Amino acid sequence: MTSMRALRQNSTNGPEDLHLINDAPVPSPGPGEILVKVTAAGVNFADVMQTRGTYEGGPTAPYIAGFEAAGEVVAAGEGATGFAPGDHVLGTGGGAFAEYMVMSAAGAVPVPEGWADEQAPGLLLNWATALAALRPLGRLAAGETVLVHAAAGGVGQAAVRMAKHYGATVIATASPGKHDLVRALGADRVLDYGIATGEVDLVLESVGGANFAASLAAAKRVTGRVVVYGIAAGEAAITNRALNFEHQIHVIGLHLGVLIEHAPGIFAELLEELRSLIAAGVCAPGTPTIHDLADGPKVLADLEARATSGKLVLRP
Repeated sequence: MTSMRALRQNSTNGPEDLHLINDAPVPSPGPGEILVKVTAAGVNFADVMQTRGTYEGGPTAPYIAGFEAAGEVVAAGEGATGFAPGDHVLGTGGGAFAEYMVMSAAGAVPVPEGWADEQAPGLLLNWATALAALRPLGRLAAGETVLVHAAAGGVGQAAVRMAKHYGATVIATASPGKHDLVRALGADRVLDYGIATGEVDLVLESVGGANFAASLAAAKRVTGRVVVYGIAAGEAAITNRALNFEHQIHVIGLHLGVLIEHAPGIFAELLEELRSLIAAGVCAPGTPTIHDLADGPKVLADLEARATSGKLVLRP
C-alpha cells in the first residue's frame, strides 16, 4: 500500500478544518523508528491545541494530525530494536490519525498482555504523565492532600486513581455533570472548575488561564508543590517577586516528551512502576469511547467544548 486514509489539518482554524483524505502517502520508518499499522489512535487536548496553532513546538499546517496510537508493527528502520513485525505496541509520533504511522522504537511500549489495542491509548500520555506528576516530580507521600484539576479527563482520571492508591486525600475539580464520575474514581471531594479552597500538598495543574492563580493559592506555603503539565485554558504567568513574597511554593514543569528525551532513566522507572500498577489492578484496561476516523473533527470539537469525559479513540 502506498496511500492511506488520514485526517489532515489544513489551517489553524481549529477542528473544523480537519478533513479526511484518502491519498496520504504511507510513511517510511527512519533510523530508530518503527512503522505501525494503526488500530487505535488516542485523542488528547493537545490535538485540539495543535489545530489552533497554540501547542508549543506543534506541526505547521497542513499536516497529518494525531500523535498517540496503538497498533501492529509492520516494519522497522535502521537500528530500531526491541520489536518485530506482528508485535502490538503503543507509542507517540506525528501523524497518528491515519492507517499507518511511524514512531520511535525507544519510546514505544508493548500493549500489555490481555489488553486490546483500543484499551491501550492513554497508558503512556495519560497514566505516565499522571504518575510522573504525582511521584518523581510531585514527590507525593501517603497522607498528603492532592488537588487534581480536570479530573474527568484522561490524565485526571488516572491521577485520581493513583493518588488514592498511594494513600492521598484527593480533591478534584470537574464540570458539574461529571462530579459523579470523578467520585466513583475515589475522589474525596469534587468541586466545580475554578474553585480550589484550602491548603493542599500537591496540585496537578493542566488548565492554565485564570485557574493557574487558584492553583498557586491552593498550595501550602513553603512545602506545597504545583506540577504544571497543560495549558488548556491559555497561558498564565508567575513572577519571581510573587514566588519570593506571595507564594513560596515549588512550581514544577512537566512535558512527557521532554522527560523521555532528557531523563530516560526516570522514564524507565515510570514504566516499571506502571507495570506494577497494572499487576495490582490500579491501572486497568481502559474503556474508551471509540469513533471512526471520519468522525475526528467532531470528536475534537466536542473535546474543545468540554463535552466529553475519559479517553477518546479514533479507529482508522
